Amino acid sequence: MQGFERHAGEFVRSCGLTHAQFDIVATLGNTAGMSYKELGERTLITKGTLTGVIERLEQKGVVERCRNSGDKRSFYVRLTPAGDAMFREVFPKVVEHGKTLFAAYGAADFDKLDEALGTLRQRMHDASAAPQAKE
Repeated sequence: MQGFERHAGEFVRSCGLTHAQFDIVATLGNTAGMSYKELGERTLITKGTLTGVIERLEQKGVVERCRNSGDKRSFYVRLTPAGDAMFREVFPKVVEHGKTLFAAYGAADFDKLDEALGTLRQRMHDASAAPQAKE
């Protein structure tokens, strides 16, 4: 994951975003917005970092925070029109840039990769669900 982030990171920075900012913009793209909790679950950004990233994107005019009508104590975050325009411009370019890593992959390569990632996902799920051993 870190290697892919390095590969995409230079390109994302050339678009004026940090990787974390791009992660938020990409996650909010094509949605009506979502809560901080949902953003945290869908991104690789820790809760402590998420607030600062959102604040910086808000200062840039890319996102806006709105009170959750169902729960006045919480906010949801959505792209502004400028943020949506940024998403529509930058996201396809980042995807195209990322595709260069997989240009030589054939169907069998993707099948093997999918199987390996599925196995890894299951092992991580099993490890997190297993009772923790007491020392």
